[in-house]
Amino acid sequence: MGDANSRLVYSTDTGRIEEPKEKAVRPRGDGIVRIQRQTSGRKGKGVCLITGVDLDDVELAKLAAELKKKCGCGGAVKDGIIEIQGDKRDVIKSLLEAKGMKVKLAGG
Repeated sequence: MGDANSRLVYSTDTGRIEEPKEKAVRPRGDGIVRIQRQTSGRKGKGVCLITGVDLDDVELAKLAAELKKKCGCGGAVKDGIIEIQGDKRDVIKSLLEAKGMKVKLAGG
C-alpha cells in the first residue's frame, strides 16, 4: 500500500482529494488576434470573444477594461479570452489595430 506511485484520491473523512492545480499555461497563438461573435448559450445576447492576445493576466485585464470603457459596455476575462458584450467587432478591431496588433474577424 505504501508504494511511491500510489496517491490518495478519495477519503471517507474529507471526500474527494483535489490535487493542487498548477498555473495554467495558455498555448501561444500565431500572433493574430481573432474577434468572434457568439450568441449561443447566452439567451440571444451577443458577445465578442477576443482570442490570441499574447499578454499576461494583468495586462489582459487592463486591455479588457480599456475596451469596455471605449465600447461603453460590459465584459469579462475568462481563461485568457476577453469577452465584450454586444456586437462591437468593428470598434474593437480598430482599437486593437491602433495598438499595433494584427486582427482578424473570425466566425459569422
